[in-house]
Amino acid sequence: MTLSLAMMMSACAVGPDYRAPDARLRPFHSAAAIDARHATAAPSLDTWWEGFHDPELVRIEQRVLTQNLDLAAAMARVRQARGAAEAATARLLPTLDFAPQASANRLSQEGLIGHVVRTVPGFHRDYRTYDVSGAASWEIDLFGGLRRGQEAARDEEEAAQVERVGERITVAADAADAYFQIRGDQARLAVAERQITVDTHLLDLVRQRRTRGISNERELAQAEALLQSARQTVPLIRIALEAQTNRLDVLMGAQPGTYAAELGTPSDIPAIPAIGASDKPTDMLRRRPDILAAERRLAASNARIGEALGDYYPKLSLTGILGFQSLSPNRLFTAPGFQATGSGAIRWRIFDFGKIDAEVQQARGANAEALAHYRLTVLHAAEDVENAFTTLVQTEQRTGDLQTEVASLTRARDLSQQSFQAGVIPLTDVLDADRQLLDSQDQLALNRANAARAAVSSFRALGGGWPT
Repeated sequence: MTLSLAMMMSACAVGPDYRAPDARLRPFHSAAAIDARHATAAPSLDTWWEGFHDPELVRIEQRVLTQNLDLAAAMARVRQARGAAEAATARLLPTLDFAPQASANRLSQEGLIGHVVRTVPGFHRDYRTYDVSGAASWEIDLFGGLRRGQEAARDEEEAAQVERVGERITVAADAADAYFQIRGDQARLAVAERQITVDTHLLDLVRQRRTRGISNERELAQAEALLQSARQTVPLIRIALEAQTNRLDVLMGAQPGTYAAELGTPSDIPAIPAIGASDKPTDMLRRRPDILAAERRLAASNARIGEALGDYYPKLSLTGILGFQSLSPNRLFTAPGFQATGSGAIRWRIFDFGKIDAEVQQARGANAEALAHYRLTVLHAAEDVENAFTTLVQTEQRTGDLQTEVASLTRARDLSQQSFQAGVIPLTDVLDADRQLLDSQDQLALNRANAARAAVSSFRALGGGWPT
């Protein structure tokens, strides 16, 4: 046993030794624009949501990270992978079975043994046996096939752990995305309701002018149509608002409607913080769970090649049985009742119609696929970062332009109403100014929410949301 153990520990494992692929990325070309933003200090990537300085968002993230059911399922997958890794480790060690038994027997007198001994004086057909023994078996991993299997299972466990982290990043970002959409829809709803108030006042004014004979039926119809146009936007915004509120409740592991009241009071979208570590692809490679998981899956597929190659070599198994057996319980644990058996066996698949070849080919193909998947994952990650950075910068720039546009259109609308009341311009000019202002204010509210969502996408693309 000692010699076998030494051989097992010193033998080289079959198959290629794993070498992590070299993933080199140039600095992000959108990083300069991100660094040039005028924003507050960059928060820690571990808890990026705290950088928005919004207590409600922080409270939501805390709930999501403790109550989300996708995270619970991911943790269950980690336990499954850990169990598989422990089982692969156990295959390297001896197995001991302890199976005491007692049996009552009645021997057939017409059977081979009974027919011979039935004439022997003192023969009894009925007898009992008592057996207390333990059997040990051990497959010696001479060529390292089992160790390669253990290595692959360990790599797959690590991949599952990293994927759980990836689920954490995803649900944290999804929660913030839903929250900012809610705040954006609330702002759009407020714009629509203000516009309804303005259009209602305008309609009353036209009716008064119609009563005095100053206005005509066409202007009255136009004012009524403008009011209905403002009103018809409200149901669509409320539908979107309800959907995001329900989405957020599910992310927090609650039935839709559970936390809706807490978000019932509108609140401004907070200022967007700076994005830290924006010009370091190496940080992204170190933090992105999808990249880390793909690398671990690649390592596991490499080890599976060695596991398959191990079937080319002979396998040595040792078996031993120690125990006591007797026809009488009184003489069971005595020297005459002691029994011991030891055996060794070699199994070698010399000819199997190419089955091992096929298994090795399959393992090598899976490894090539895992390598391509890893490289593609790295490229997609870089793509996510570039897209998120560009979206954030351009959306913030559009927000500034929309603010200027809203201010100008507000002045134009006010001047149009004054000119209309003085009889200088027709009602159509007021309606056009009102319609343009409504659209611009709605776009501004929507764009502010989209800018915050782009920031969330940037943090997620960089792998923020977990301590490394």
